[in-house]
Amino acid sequence: LTFVSQASRDQVAAEYGLAKEVVAVEHCRDIGKGDMQLNDLAPDIEVDPETPLVYVLRNDLDLKGAKFGCGSGQCGACNVIIDGKAVPSCGTTVGSVQDSEITTIEGIGVAGDLHPLQRAFVEEQAVQCGYCVPGIIMTAKALLDEDPNCTDRELKRRLGNNLCRCGVYDRCLRAVRRAAGRAVDSAPDRVTVTRDKPRVEADAHTSANAGSLRQTPDVDSWIRINEDGTVTVLTGKVELGQDLRTSFAMIAAEELDVSLDRIRMVMEDTARTPNEGFTGSSLSLETSGNAIRNAAAEARHLLLSRVAKKINAPVEYLTVVDGTVSDSVSGYTTTYWELFGGKQFNAKVTGAGQLKEPGAYSIVSQSVKRLDIVEKVTGATRFIQDLELPGMVHGRIVRPPHDGAVLLAVDEAPVARMPGIVKVVRDGTYLAVIAEREEQAVDAAKALDDAATWDSDIDIAATHETLVDYMLAQQDQAFLVVDGVPGDEPIPPIAAPPDAETTVAATYSRPYLMHASIGPSASVAHLVDGRLTVWSHAQGVYGVRRELARVLEMQAEDIHVMHVDSAGSFGHNGANDASLDAALLARAVPGRPVSVKWTRRDEHKFEPYGAPAVISIEASVNGNGEVIDWNHDVRGYTHVNFSGRESDHSPLLGAWHLARAFKRFPSFPIKAFMGGIHRNATPIYRFPRQRIVKRFLGNSPLRVSSLRGLGSYANIFAIESFMDELAETSGVDPVELRLRHLEDDRARQVLEAALAKGGWEQGGPPELGDGRGWGVGVAQYKNLQCYSATFVILAVDRSTGRINIERAVMAADVGQVVNPESTRSQLEGTFTQSASWTLKEQVRFDSRGTTSVDWRTYPMARFADGVSIETVLINRPGAPYLGLGESAMGPVPAAIANAIFRAAGVRMRHAPFTRERIKAAIDAIPV
Repeated sequence: LTFVSQASRDQVAAEYGLAKEVVAVEHCRDIGKGDMQLNDLAPDIEVDPETPLVYVLRNDLDLKGAKFGCGSGQCGACNVIIDGKAVPSCGTTVGSVQDSEITTIEGIGVAGDLHPLQRAFVEEQAVQCGYCVPGIIMTAKALLDEDPNCTDRELKRRLGNNLCRCGVYDRCLRAVRRAAGRAVDSAPDRVTVTRDKPRVEADAHTSANAGSLRQTPDVDSWIRINEDGTVTVLTGKVELGQDLRTSFAMIAAEELDVSLDRIRMVMEDTARTPNEGFTGSSLSLETSGNAIRNAAAEARHLLLSRVAKKINAPVEYLTVVDGTVSDSVSGYTTTYWELFGGKQFNAKVTGAGQLKEPGAYSIVSQSVKRLDIVEKVTGATRFIQDLELPGMVHGRIVRPPHDGAVLLAVDEAPVARMPGIVKVVRDGTYLAVIAEREEQAVDAAKALDDAATWDSDIDIAATHETLVDYMLAQQDQAFLVVDGVPGDEPIPPIAAPPDAETTVAATYSRPYLMHASIGPSASVAHLVDGRLTVWSHAQGVYGVRRELARVLEMQAEDIHVMHVDSAGSFGHNGANDASLDAALLARAVPGRPVSVKWTRRDEHKFEPYGAPAVISIEASVNGNGEVIDWNHDVRGYTHVNFSGRESDHSPLLGAWHLARAFKRFPSFPIKAFMGGIHRNATPIYRFPRQRIVKRFLGNSPLRVSSLRGLGSYANIFAIESFMDELAETSGVDPVELRLRHLEDDRARQVLEAALAKGGWEQGGPPELGDGRGWGVGVAQYKNLQCYSATFVILAVDRSTGRINIERAVMAADVGQVVNPESTRSQLEGTFTQSASWTLKEQVRFDSRGTTSVDWRTYPMARFADGVSIETVLINRPGAPYLGLGESAMGPVPAAIANAIFRAAGVRMRHAPFTRERIKAAIDAIPV
């Protein structure tokens, strides 16, 4: 019997009283040439007409530009143009478009022949991770084809269903305007300020203690000279959208004196690159960047020394231009690749190499286009979700309805007989299916889920509405934090000093937050002859290898893990868990590669969330308007949960459900300098007396781990909001109060730079009308790295609680700037993401678990919320790299909260500041 759909098969079986599994079904129909026009071609494919178009494009036609994001048309990642309209291909069946004209990102332009929209996205550098960009470009193309003169309001409305977790909405809007031929402002937001002269490093030599060279000092671990005229640069860090790939390449090219287009970057790979732990904490340039810089300079010295010895000339007489070494006296020339291509240095960094003086830089500190941008705007980039290997099958995991639910029974037999099923996997309560085709795996997983019976008798002690009170009532482990480090000293009581003129107290909080990556977690694994290869988008593949070896009872040496780019997630999401999923399924079908992709529900419901926090601050001001006493108590759950200690524990989700189940990795208080909960709890201000207390809570109601900035977002939000409250109560100008206690000149300069750019006049803030307000926040990440300040002007509609951010200024001092354009892009994306956390985001959950399972139940910033962000970048040539990605998150919520107070007279202390909360606060003001 041949049916056009599963539903038809089921209907016929029911009408004739037949069991579904005994009805022979051929699930395909020939959609022949001429039925469908795709990118001006007529593909000849055989597929069930009810197959979602996204799977046919990606798996049958190898058009990977349409990305799977949600499966329900909520994110726009899979948008294509069908008969002139931008349409999500995840919700469009092949049968419904067989007489249509379809265009994908691959059909509008390729490298060397870009469409005007693609060129505009390149010019505006409107990309970070790039996962969402093809869908955005296709939506914009459909709009401009229909109305090239559309208004900004219409543009934002039509792009409203496209999500970008990296937050580059403003750049995307600028790119679309540019493509439409409309005037694009000459970028008032791209101001670079150099505060000091380049530091002289004429005698600066390489060091084996620079960054990650401490652990891996071998030059060959970092730099390879190739016979084809290229240079391979290796790093143990991964690309998460922050453009490390380009920055590292720039650093190496600068020190080696080769052009940037010769550099070939290899990101983390357990078989090739150094083990640099995890990519996070804004340390990549400081650790890996410094290692690459010193290794490249040492390699240059070794190469020149070979030439000098060969021609008997002093090294100082030799010059290098794009890898060509010349001696002006003898006229001798050679190239790195002629001299050394394919060879090994077999040397360590010893200090013999000479680092370039910052004043001589020709690549570093110049704005360079991302090395990967053309591939990302054309859909050519292959993310982990796009990886395809010969003979690959597709796996899907069947998760319990809630964390903690127990599998009681499941009838596997009918699912095993479904079309294309390779295997149904059950190991304890771990359920999965493996199929030849991706849509077959999706259908089978749903059927297996329907066939499973779970004991869901669980009761979480809190809900998202009662979380703050629950945390305040929990028993805590308290530690006195001194100089950023928690200790076991007695905790002094809070007592206002006798000379206090004013004492103020307030409590602030943030909820559970999601990484909410646009691309659900994924992995590919292949087991051959007892050796396992895993492709992963984890933050640290060496850590993944260690945890896989433990769960699978394998030797780490028999596991090879490689990093592959994915959608931005900004922390520890489900990537590690997906790697175990793929490995478990590969073990079930040895010899065949298995691709595992999570669903949107999986990603939202089972990823480890960013931990909530409750901060209580009390401080006193004397009669001179000086803060004389400061008390900061922060309570929360762990922010780090990705590495087990005991052999029977694992941080990986799937390991908890196996027949030989692993215990969950128990949380414990981190006592490191500026660790998770207490990160940035110590203010950057100098107060005569301060008391900082970390209150660790165990047994988080929901699973947690690292998310961008860890505890810094909540602590800086509280500190910078409270400084305004202190100033207001004591009658002191809030900027003056900050400057009065800010002894660090670089912190003062970054604050003043943001204010000046925001229109702060000599005598005070810009004049604002009724219902508008300004706010500011400043911080130094971990009191050690990047300095950042945020200034905003916003309006509050008192009748609805709606906020409109009219102006946003961000200033940052990152030390030596490598790529100004990438640095600005990071600042802009950070503002958008932090504002989204502040105004919209909150994991909702009840006594049975998470109820935020998609983009409707977990709203985040969209194009309509985008704001033009002005940046001031303070470059300090020759100064250490200070990192950036996480540092600017904290000042944003404080600046917004402080501006809301000046606009509407209400203090917002509990994120998110939703319209409903703002309106309720306004309505509660006594008449």
